[in-house]
Amino acid sequence: MKKIITAILILSLGFYGCKDAKESAETISKEKKISDLSIYNLPSEWANQDGKNIELKDLKGNVLVMVMIYTTCKAACPRLVADMRDIESKLNENSKKNVKLILISIDPETDTPKKLKAFSIANKMENDPWIFLRSTEENTREFAAVLAVNYKKISPMDFSHSNIISIFNPEGELIYQQEGLGVNNNDTVNRINLEAEKIK
Repeated sequence: MKKIITAILILSLGFYGCKDAKESAETISKEKKISDLSIYNLPSEWANQDGKNIELKDLKGNVLVMVMIYTTCKAACPRLVADMRDIESKLNENSKKNVKLILISIDPETDTPKKLKAFSIANKMENDPWIFLRSTEENTREFAAVLAVNYKKISPMDFSHSNIISIFNPEGELIYQQEGLGVNNNDTVNRINLEAEKIK
């Protein structure tokens, strides 16, 4: 965790001021200022499966559950997708509306928005709370470092990569990681529900 926090500190490229909070201090507001450890300090642009360009700070105010995959993967990625679907199926209905489940491509050259859209439809993940993102190779590498995800191209269509699912609180701070394939996800689900239910 210390390595991840250090990486975020190194990669934080500035502090973005926010509007004054409109809600009480007891609730988490989408207008709350972000800390130096927040991924919302990163200015990188991403395209989603609908071809819409967004910045990470556009996701502020939600609990983010993120994993890095690539759509042509035949080994670990299908299992990671299954793990994400399993997490989604166990979330409380009240908290689910405050959660975004995000799959980020480590192969932006192949995974165009059109390809991500087709993948989302094939896996019945085309609707909210599912989001698929791609960016430049540089932005992808930078964000992988934040998540402590290592990946390497080992052939024209294959990558070796870490199998990590990361949870960020509504302020964009990393609070938990699940590592491995098909592992017990009770702690992961509990952390997501706990954070999401704080949001009013």
